[in-house]
Amino acid sequence: MMRKESVRKMKISCSQEALLESVNVVTKAVPVKTTMPILECILVKAFNGQIILTASNMDLGIENQVKDGEIDEEGIVALDAKLFSDVVRNLPKSTVYIDTDEVFHTTIRCDKALYKIIGKSGQDFPALDPVRITDPVVMSQLALKEMIRQTAFAVSDNDANKMMTGILFNISRNNLRMVALDGHRISIRNCSLKESYPDVNVVVPGRQMNEINKILSSESNDMVSVYITPSKMIFEIEYTIMVIRLIDGEYFNYEKMIRNEFNTKIKVNRRELIEGVTRATLLVREVEARKNPVIVKIEDDQMELIGNSAVGTMNESLPIVKEGADQMIGFNPKFLVEALKAIDDEEVTMYFFDSKSPCFIKNETESYIYLILPINFNNVR
Repeated sequence: MMRKESVRKMKISCSQEALLESVNVVTKAVPVKTTMPILECILVKAFNGQIILTASNMDLGIENQVKDGEIDEEGIVALDAKLFSDVVRNLPKSTVYIDTDEVFHTTIRCDKALYKIIGKSGQDFPALDPVRITDPVVMSQLALKEMIRQTAFAVSDNDANKMMTGILFNISRNNLRMVALDGHRISIRNCSLKESYPDVNVVVPGRQMNEINKILSSESNDMVSVYITPSKMIFEIEYTIMVIRLIDGEYFNYEKMIRNEFNTKIKVNRRELIEGVTRATLLVREVEARKNPVIVKIEDDQMELIGNSAVGTMNESLPIVKEGADQMIGFNPKFLVEALKAIDDEEVTMYFFDSKSPCFIKNETESYIYLILPINFNNVR
């Protein structure tokens, strides 16, 4: 049976700026491709004094309240997301009036602009069902934003192994750990929480976490409440609720890859290393990186970066502080640069065992740990 509110006429108004802000937030959950036409829409719902926009791709759902909107008649309608967002984006910065009739024909008026859009019933739009448990994990939006930035780059973009496309979200007392890996590298980030919480060990889709990251504030005083259920994770901030469907299954035993033994330890300027690796790989196409890695040659107080391909070679030396043996090891330059860019420290510490063992980049407190597997190389002196 059709929900009673779905056949009501709807009359609402709000500023163009407030409506556009809400549209920009929820469109991050609109799927690029879908077999469900209703998901190509933004749901506009006006009830109980609130105008709520909602979008969902079934893995991520976002609900946002339009600020300072006014409701003359309550109602609900689903509007094509691309068309609606394009219209709102190009309206004058004035008051927007939206009227919907019983068959969901929708009129959008703003100053002299007038649009008439054919809408759909919202009755088939999937409910977000943001069930909230008690005692959410409360943390700074900036802290969560940084943790996502510093780990999500290492998730796999190959859906063949679903677990590798996710980020482990682990809470143990007052420590939050996020882990991502793709079979060639591991990124680990630890953060202290202000309070202790029950243990949590769930896997969140990395792609959806990146979309949430775009919404989180960069202000350290802005907080986010995180609710975790067996199947979903709910993020709640002032005007927005985001619901992510978790990846079912047990995460990899990544800890067996972490070792404390090393034969070589070096300290090097992070920015200089990023720039040096970038220059060393200018002659190497990305598809050739596996066959033509950047070679890191460590001798005495110097790190030599060597780029070698069919079209030429490049060498550059950087000063380092070294403890232990000399080393020569090859890396995919993309993996090395992405790990270095995720670190904010001016100087980084790198640990090596031998040319066939992973390299570790970590600080003394191990608030971050990056593991990168080496690549075999030949014909380098």
